Amino acid sequence: MALSPSSPPCLRSLSPSPPPFPRRSGGFLVPRVQSVAFGIVRRHELRRPSALREWREYEDAVRRKDLAGALRFLKSIENDEERDAAESIVAAPITAKSSGLGGLELERDWQVLDACLNADDMRLVGSAFRFLKERGLLANFGKFSSIVLEGTREVTPTVLKSATGLEVTKLSPKKWGLSGGSSIALAAFLGGVSYLLSQEIDVRPNLAVILGLAYMDSVFLGGTCLAQVSCYWPPHKRRIVVHEAGHLLVAYLMGCPIRGVILDPIVAMQMGVQGQAGTQFWDQKMESEIAEGRLSGSSFDRYSMVLFAGIAAEALIYGEAEGGENDENLFRSISVLLEPPLSMAQMSNQARWSVLQSYNLLKWHKAAHRAAVEALQVGSPLSIVIRRIEEAMSSSR
Repeated sequence: MALSPSSPPCLRSLSPSPPPFPRRSGGFLVPRVQSVAFGIVRRHELRRPSALREWREYEDAVRRKDLAGALRFLKSIENDEERDAAESIVAAPITAKSSGLGGLELERDWQVLDACLNADDMRLVGSAFRFLKERGLLANFGKFSSIVLEGTREVTPTVLKSATGLEVTKLSPKKWGLSGGSSIALAAFLGGVSYLLSQEIDVRPNLAVILGLAYMDSVFLGGTCLAQVSCYWPPHKRRIVVHEAGHLLVAYLMGCPIRGVILDPIVAMQMGVQGQAGTQFWDQKMESEIAEGRLSGSSFDRYSMVLFAGIAAEALIYGEAEGGENDENLFRSISVLLEPPLSMAQMSNQARWSVLQSYNLLKWHKAAHRAAVEALQVGSPLSIVIRRIEEAMSSSR
């Protein structure tokens, strides 16, 4: 696929160790194993307070959301570990005994993900995920990035219903007040107004002010204030978490680094996220292709699957989707940039195909999705959410 020329980018020192064999005046090399072992132990003992101090600096960097500083520290520690591994050839038993910080360091590696949220450079976010992947912590990251899911590319409403048991209308985002919890809230509001009027309480002046504020909130703030109030209603909040956990899990399995999950409408507005909540992910391959003025089918499929994963998650858990209007808008904005642009029929088919693939992926990994939901529900940081996903997937094998 090609992109129109006007299309914008899509997303976004230590000194060397002394030689282990000192040279005598005669020129012969004489091994001195005991003194070498003592030297290595002493070196680790001297480094321990310094290492603890440096880890505190790392934790401060994570707390400040300084991703570049946190990554720089982790990579320096990795270089130290490689050098220590080379030295352990000489005194492996003693060196292994003196490396008590290893488990704690591995535990803290996860925390670098918590610094991703404020990163302006998405390449740093990608580096953080790649670093943890190489460390063996993210075993399932990108597990499905190169897997072509089976099934027909032509997904009609009939095919979709036979695969999911749901009508296509159940997979379409709903306008506020027309379905689900929002319709109950609207009915309760109208009922309350009717009751006050029946009691001869004139609420028209206050009602006009309320409706005026609601209109301004909708036009200028994208409904942020109403969304903030709605988030205090547990069923609505739970549905939002289910939706965002779907985005998160599919992006993770498809190998797209995640910057963060925003569940607070005020924070979402401050970060430029449309809607009540949002999951920010990055597709390096897609960004590179768009910069070159093209877009491969695999990149478009991957992007579409992540976009429609929230709708698929709601359909899987609740039997229908309410959210996802902004996801559909993002999908359309990319579809019209293609050369030639997709027709309405092609866009609808691509959307149904993407929903079906994400639905199946979430169904196969339902335990991982549930773990992500529970972690997000209690406000866990990204590092904990990803760990819960990995734990759920490893225990279900």
